[in-house]
Amino acid sequence: MYDLIRAGAAVPKLKVADCKYNTEQISSLINQADDAGIKILCFPELSVSSYTCGDLFLQTALIRECENSINLIAAKSKHTDMLIAAGAPVVCDNQTFNCAVLINKGKILGIVPKTYVPNYSEFYEKRWFSPAGSLISDQTNYCGQDVPIGSDLIFKCKNIKNLSVGIEICEDLWAPIPPSSFLATNGANVILNLSASNELAAKNDYRRALAAHQSAGTISAYIYSSAGIGESTQDVVFSGHSMICENGVMLEETKRFSKENQLIYADIDLESICNDRKKNTSFMTPAYSQKQYRNIYFDISESRIETLKRPLTQTPFVPADNEKLSERCKDIFNIQVTGLSKRFVHTGSKSFVIGISGGLDSTLALLVSAKSCDFIGIDRQNIIGVTMPGFGTTDRTYNNAINLMKSLGVTIKEISIKEACLQHFKDIGHDPDVHDVTYENTQARERTQILMDIANKENAIVVGTGDLSELALGWATYNGDHMSMYGVNSGIPKTLVRVLVKHVTDSGYLDKNSNRILSDILDTPVSPELLPPTKDGKIRQKTEDIVGPYELHDFFLYYVVRFGFPPKKILFFAETVFSDIYSKEVILKWLKNFYRRFFSQQFKRSCLPDGPKVGTISLSPRGDWRMPSDAVSRIWLDELDSL
Repeated sequence: MYDLIRAGAAVPKLKVADCKYNTEQISSLINQADDAGIKILCFPELSVSSYTCGDLFLQTALIRECENSINLIAAKSKHTDMLIAAGAPVVCDNQTFNCAVLINKGKILGIVPKTYVPNYSEFYEKRWFSPAGSLISDQTNYCGQDVPIGSDLIFKCKNIKNLSVGIEICEDLWAPIPPSSFLATNGANVILNLSASNELAAKNDYRRALAAHQSAGTISAYIYSSAGIGESTQDVVFSGHSMICENGVMLEETKRFSKENQLIYADIDLESICNDRKKNTSFMTPAYSQKQYRNIYFDISESRIETLKRPLTQTPFVPADNEKLSERCKDIFNIQVTGLSKRFVHTGSKSFVIGISGGLDSTLALLVSAKSCDFIGIDRQNIIGVTMPGFGTTDRTYNNAINLMKSLGVTIKEISIKEACLQHFKDIGHDPDVHDVTYENTQARERTQILMDIANKENAIVVGTGDLSELALGWATYNGDHMSMYGVNSGIPKTLVRVLVKHVTDSGYLDKNSNRILSDILDTPVSPELLPPTKDGKIRQKTEDIVGPYELHDFFLYYVVRFGFPPKKILFFAETVFSDIYSKEVILKWLKNFYRRFFSQQFKRSCLPDGPKVGTISLSPRGDWRMPSDAVSRIWLDELDSL
């Protein structure tokens, strides 16, 4: 369903060398996982016997009982629609190997031995186990079945196109080049790690970083299941620290040191992984993909997901964590300031010119320009802030614009555009009482002409104020506010613009008076103010009433451009996170509008001025987004019409 597969990591309560007890716990967790709709389940390293058996691994009785346990687990899961990875010692070629045994519907699919066997510090595995490279055979008889064995196995699902599973075991992850790196470039996009990683002070932080980093480096889902507190505590202690990561993001994580069985799971987005791999042309490095692997096929049905089990937020551009958000805002603001400062110095300009409306976008551009002056070491008087009252300007936005410029100490110019626009209406034969697109765009182009001419006169650069959301929707007048000499906000979506302005007010960078003005700007409805205000002087033209809520459009933008998801999937995600705010019909209405505008307005994006990329999404025609202006939206809209 939507290329999502539910995967889990299980940590059973264990008793050392008590295979019967351990098997009962494993079987219980398999049943629990089945009830939760899990399709891929990973158990810890040597979970059938326990990891800390020591020289008992040299006892025939233990090895035989482990095989019996695997056989029992397979038999019990014959009618379970799941791929299961359990850990067991396996004898082959007169050697014992620390293995992952893959089970599907009662069948032993394959056995994968540990590639790197540690023999340092508290680890002493080479006393009992041989590394995978010591194997002679590529097949063994196990549980009465002829089973492929080796570290060269990739498990591919026959009926889920994008699902391929690779296996590595504990120490393999700590190697300079983990086996999962080769597995990933040879097709595996879900990596299971059966582990028994003991606890040391702060080791969990390192382990967490290691798993997340490997999932990012391999552009994969990484399921890590580690041994719990039932292991022997003779010399070391285990906590059951298990994780599910996807492309560098931690989706789920166990609580450490639990006395009970633990099961965590998440919905892995296979489409996201595959799309990122296709986009990253460095991913399929020949040196990594020269190894030969055997494909082992299995069969599970697609996950039927009613409640999505993965982190999903209404504001994908805005981190939920306050500390991360503050750091993100600081980085973005510095990127904007550095980009604008470099362009200013390089062009030999003397001043910045900005049209100040009293709205959020021009406010952010003004704040960036003020900080750029401070950074370069010039007076803020070198910023020429131009307020250009028109037919729709309200007292609130006008006063905020004037007061903010005064508070920041910039040069203020006020030039009304009313008479110039009326003359232009007369020249082209337009009735000023007809408030159509001509009426609106005339004002936007007049303002841009004023800014450009002042820039010529003052040897200045015009700082653009339009944001990423407006570019996506084409909510800009071609050769009007669409144009500038450097667009500092071009990489910032509307939902983040508001947060950045708020960040400046909270940072202590400005005085109390400036912060007070910014607070009122933050509370002002988003509007281009191109239509006359209401009788009581309030803003008549509210952008979100016309094009739709920006929180929805930014959500759509993120999943359309960043991941290339189809409309049905984006609708499903939007329904999931906005269910308490918007109905499906409302979301569908604005999603259709997004696609219509996104396609029809590409011509504006094809000739954008320069501006800094600040996040993973940019619509610059010179960078992240290259789309023909004549592309047709039929495929996308037809899919939405079919719902």
